[in-house]
Amino acid sequence: MEQSPRASTRKKFLLWGAAVLSSLTLLKFIPGNKRKKSETVKMLTQDGKLVEVDVTKLGCGNRKKISDDELKTWVKNN
Repeated sequence: MEQSPRASTRKKFLLWGAAVLSSLTLLKFIPGNKRKKSETVKMLTQDGKLVEVDVTKLGCGNRKKISDDELKTWVKNN
């Protein structure tokens, strides 16, 4: 009893497809040259918009939180 060439071709195709998919999956987990993500902080502007600011652009000076009342009077309503 001989195998038809079509059955072996189908089997090869499935094996090659599985090999390619598994190799692509493994490449995902190998650490490579990933871009360093800069750290950002979400801050509220004076006109009430939420923006992201790079941490390196902020001064490391006096850091204290303001109260809710101060915040409500600081934001300008348009």
